[in-house]
Amino acid sequence: MTKRGGNLLVTLFIAACLLYAGYPASASGSPCEERGPNPRVFTRQEISWKQDSIKALPTGKRIAFWAEAFIGTPYDTDPLGAYVRSEKVVCDSEIDCMYLVFRAVELAMSGTPEGAEEKALDLRFKTRGKVENGRVVNYEDRFDYAEDMIYSGKWGQDITEDLGCTDLVSGSRGHGPVVYLPKSALLKPESYNMLKDGDLVFFIKDPVKRAVGEIVGHLGIIKVESDRPVLIHGSGTKANGNKPGGGVVKKSDLSEYLKNARFIGVVVTRFQ
Repeated sequence: MTKRGGNLLVTLFIAACLLYAGYPASASGSPCEERGPNPRVFTRQEISWKQDSIKALPTGKRIAFWAEAFIGTPYDTDPLGAYVRSEKVVCDSEIDCMYLVFRAVELAMSGTPEGAEEKALDLRFKTRGKVENGRVVNYEDRFDYAEDMIYSGKWGQDITEDLGCTDLVSGSRGHGPVVYLPKSALLKPESYNMLKDGDLVFFIKDPVKRAVGEIVGHLGIIKVESDRPVLIHGSGTKANGNKPGGGVVKKSDLSEYLKNARFIGVVVTRFQ
C-alpha cells in the first residue's frame, strides 16, 4: 500500500471514530454546530419547510408544534447558556428551559429562519440585540431571569388571574409582590382545563429557596393532548463543579409534574 493510501485510510478511520462518538467529523469545538448527530438540529431549509407547513395554525398551536419538535434534544448544561457563551442567536444542539421557550416562540411568530433570528433580537432582550460579524455583542442586555420576561410584556399576556384563585408571594430584585396561581388551584379541573396550546408556564419558587433572588425557577410550554395539558420543557441540571449536569427536552404530564415539583405555583402567559 502506498503512503498516500495509508494516510487516506487513517483519515477515514478517525472520521468514523468521531461519528461513532457522536460528533460530526468537521466539528470545530463550538457548542452550537448548525448540523450534528442530533436529528433535531434542523437545517434552514427544514425550518423553512416546517414554518410554511404550519403557517395557517393559530399562534399557540405553532408554539406548541415547535416546542415538540425539539423533544429529545440534549439539555444545555452550561450555567451561562451555550448560546450566550458562543455569542450566537441560534444554538439548537443544546437546549435549556429558557432557550426552548425563546426558540419555539421565535420560530412560531416568524415565517422564515432569518425572520426568527430577527424576532430573537427583539424578544430576548430588554432593549434589542445587536449582531456584529455574526456574533451577538450585547447579551448582557438579555433576559437572564425568567420573571423579567413576564414583566416585559414581550412574552404574551399574563392570564394567571383568569385561571383561578391567586395568591401573592414576595418579589425580589426590584420587583414587588408577585401574583401567582398556587399548585392546588391550578390542579382543579376548572383551572387546569383552561390551559391552551402554546401557553407559557413560569414556575414560582418558594422565597426561602431562592439562590440569587430568582422568582421563577423553571419554565415550559403547554401542549394539549386528549384534552389534557402536558408540559414540554428543557428538563435537566446545569454543570456545577465536578458534576457534569445533564438532561433532555421532554414532555411531562403537567399534573404529575406539579405534584412532584418543589415550586409553590405558576404564572401563565399567552400570546393572543
